[in-house]
Amino acid sequence: MSTQQQKPETQESPEDPEMKGAESPQQERLKEKESSMVDEQSTADPDADEETVLIKVFRYDPEVADKQEPRFDDFHVPFKKGMTVLDAVMYARDTYDSSLTFRHSCRQAVCGSDAFFVNGKQRLGCKTQISELEHPVRIEPLPHQEVVKDLVVDMDHFYDQMHTVEPYFQSEDTPDASDLEEQRQTRENREKVKMSTRCIWCGACMSSCNIAAGDNDYLGPAAINKAYRFAMDDREEDDIKEHRLRILEQEQGVWRCQTQFSCTEVCPKDIPLTEHIQELKREAVKKNLKFW
Repeated sequence: MSTQQQKPETQESPEDPEMKGAESPQQERLKEKESSMVDEQSTADPDADEETVLIKVFRYDPEVADKQEPRFDDFHVPFKKGMTVLDAVMYARDTYDSSLTFRHSCRQAVCGSDAFFVNGKQRLGCKTQISELEHPVRIEPLPHQEVVKDLVVDMDHFYDQMHTVEPYFQSEDTPDASDLEEQRQTRENREKVKMSTRCIWCGACMSSCNIAAGDNDYLGPAAINKAYRFAMDDREEDDIKEHRLRILEQEQGVWRCQTQFSCTEVCPKDIPLTEHIQELKREAVKKNLKFW
């Protein structure tokens, strides 16, 4: 009786726990590795289900032979509430391709360095919400400007036009330092020029202007708005104001504007650019009609 009971105990089965002890150390390490891989896979499952957004980014690099032909690269970026276009391209650069090139700085819609052509419209990357755009999100450099690399365009011509209007206060009769006084501005006049002071030199309006696209000599809406900011400031001397108007009333000045409102529509700071240009036209006419 006791012998029959001992037989099952002495039989070895593949499922017997004692058999595992007979495995080689290499097999044990392999099983531990497979087990850890399963654990990692189960941890990664929620990320696999995470909502993503597809962005199609314009790529071009004249210094690399394989990248001289313009193309679009696709990036799947994890979507988060409040994500901007700039956040998305920064994630793509930091995670997938460190060679992706674009300008950015303050990320607060102040520096004006990250103006892109997003879904067919000039927009500021740090101000544009991904949630408000149709997917996939197509991101390109500003049109009508030479592309340096990827999303970076050459801004030299834009800056030249801005400086043409002499965007700073001038005075022909500067008093001695001992006689300097504060130049006060009325509240009403401040309200008049307030919107024009918001320009951040992003170039979005210039890029959207069809006239500027075909005429490099046209001052453009940004430069004219900057001239408006000083010409309409009552602290500026009459002689200097007339000097500015002479610059603006030239053939490539305010009269080249065809009132298409495209600059006003794309301005990220909501400046009424077209309205300012039309007001400067009226000022130029009044100056020429003045006979007293």
